[in-house]
Amino acid sequence: MSTTITTTSILSPHPPTTTNHHKRHHLYPSKPTIKPTKPTTKIHVSSPTNKPTSIDKKPTSNNPKETIFFDGGAHYGDLIANLILGFTLFWLPLTLASVSRAFFLRYRFTNLRVTVISGFTGEERSDFSYKVIKDVKVVPRFIGEWGDIVITLKDGTVVDLRSVPKFRDIAKYCLTMADKPVVLKESGAKGF
Repeated sequence: MSTTITTTSILSPHPPTTTNHHKRHHLYPSKPTIKPTKPTTKIHVSSPTNKPTSIDKKPTSNNPKETIFFDGGAHYGDLIANLILGFTLFWLPLTLASVSRAFFLRYRFTNLRVTVISGFTGEERSDFSYKVIKDVKVVPRFIGEWGDIVITLKDGTVVDLRSVPKFRDIAKYCLTMADKPVVLKESGAKGF
């Protein structure tokens, strides 16, 4: 007499007992299903900020050549100061806000417009022309190394740009481009 011994692996699932293909997908619930994904577009907006650069557009009378005055994110000192103070639980929410500004916020000032790019992948973008600027105020932070720029538009909208490096120069540039008198209004106390 011969005996047949069948061995099955402990980790492998039992073979399906039915041949019904509609029930077969319920036997392996741990297998991931493949869903089609939408392609994402990443916008890379970094460029050196030490000298103005030009965007490659052909200048016409209606579309002059756009020159970048400043393109950058929040000041690195804001991130460092908030990370140091973030070891206290009291300062932790401000540290998280500073980290999000450092990684997900970009400012661009050109001769035609102001652009604020934010969001995880840069999907949120706000542009406005210098013609719609009504007022520009600055609020120094730390010891004046960086600061906030508060731009009031003619329709009453207030745009608050936080932790901007070279904030006084940028605010004067905004006033110059908006054909306003270049008198900066500093408000608020110096601080973080």
